Amino acid sequence: MISKITVKAPSSTANLGPGFDVFGLAIDAFNDIVTLTKTKNGISIITDDNIPTNPENNTAGLVVKNMKKKFKIKGGIEIKIKKGIPAGFGMGSSAGSAAAATVAFDKLFGLELDGNSLVEFAGFGEKASAGSVHYDNVAASVLGGFVIVRTNPLDVIRIEPPTKLRMCIAVPKIDIPKKKTKVSRGAIPKKIKLTDSVLNLSNASAIVAGFMRKDSDLIGNSIKDVIVEPARQHMIPGFVRVKQNALKAGALGVTISGAGPSVIAFTKSSSDLKKINSAMSRGFASANIECQTIICKPSKGAADKRR
Repeated sequence: MISKITVKAPSSTANLGPGFDVFGLAIDAFNDIVTLTKTKNGISIITDDNIPTNPENNTAGLVVKNMKKKFKIKGGIEIKIKKGIPAGFGMGSSAGSAAAATVAFDKLFGLELDGNSLVEFAGFGEKASAGSVHYDNVAASVLGGFVIVRTNPLDVIRIEPPTKLRMCIAVPKIDIPKKKTKVSRGAIPKKIKLTDSVLNLSNASAIVAGFMRKDSDLIGNSIKDVIVEPARQHMIPGFVRVKQNALKAGALGVTISGAGPSVIAFTKSSSDLKKINSAMSRGFASANIECQTIICKPSKGAADKRR
């Protein structure tokens, strides 16, 4: 039986436009690394990052505490966390640590849990930052690829993405409000028009078809959201210009990454990715905001670093 394990989990983007709270995609832009070590007693967290070290307030800590209790694991566990996914920018930061901790715990104690169970345990960690469980980011981070999340009961469908699919992400350097997820969810309308619901449903269905057919064009062209994006875009200065610029530069579809404020453009490897990135940068510059730009592709899920 091993006494220590290190797992790396990828960043993720949720919603993909019309798939609010349902779609997730693992992306190789950033990673979180979690090392679990068996100790004599208690749960301790070691990190050089600015994150809570009380297990009750830490995504990985909550996961370990819950799994330890569920599987009646005696002894203690030390959790070492190296954050690579920036917190609060719509790329599944809390999900990354939760996913890595879940997969690490499963391997450390030889539980051999199935995908749905791993996602469910990782979801508990989301409570530490989001205040409630949202499975789209954690499912993508745990399983990798493109995921469709159904709940009651939890059932995650994973689809392997097209190899040519690429994403350009613009991460604006702006202050993030406390409880950002709660604030951004509060912006969503309580009532929506039936025509808007139908339009989003048709585009979400086309995105699934695009992943099934390995058709990057169909995925990108279907990333159109007439419900959540219009309600949230005011929270991202320069968003409209960023989106227009990226589409003009050759992006197939552009939307808010998760709850934002990062903006993600979907395209394919044959596009001029640097041109799209610089177009997005200019969009933010029009609102006097600097941004970091990243070119990335779909990622595999959380895995033992030895693999």
